[in-house]
Amino acid sequence: MPGPLGKIRNPWIVILLSIVSLGIYGIYWQYAMFKEMQDYSGQGIGGVLGLVLAILLSIVNIFVMPSEVGNLYAAEGKPKPVQGVTGFWILLPIVGYFVWFFKVQGHLNKFWISHGAVAG
Repeated sequence: MPGPLGKIRNPWIVILLSIVSLGIYGIYWQYAMFKEMQDYSGQGIGGVLGLVLAILLSIVNIFVMPSEVGNLYAAEGKPKPVQGVTGFWILLPIVGYFVWFFKVQGHLNKFWISHGAVAG
């Protein structure tokens, strides 16, 4: 039985808060995303390991996070809208970060909404 649904997040707000907080909110965001996905599915690296990687080796999360979002879909027999290779978008200067972020957060938001979560 799946666990609690995750929170719907506005990508623009997350980006703004990350900039204003000099990246601190971005680290929290990674922790929260990994924790919510593990709480729901019982799979994945979870919040604590996601946080450690965000602080010590952040490049890893750029590939792991879309992989875990894709795995949520795959566990229900749906095609993966994002996967580990989505992390390569980050190689495009500036624009790549936004493409990556909107793909990952956008597809996770869609997953939560399809299971009844509401923005709030």
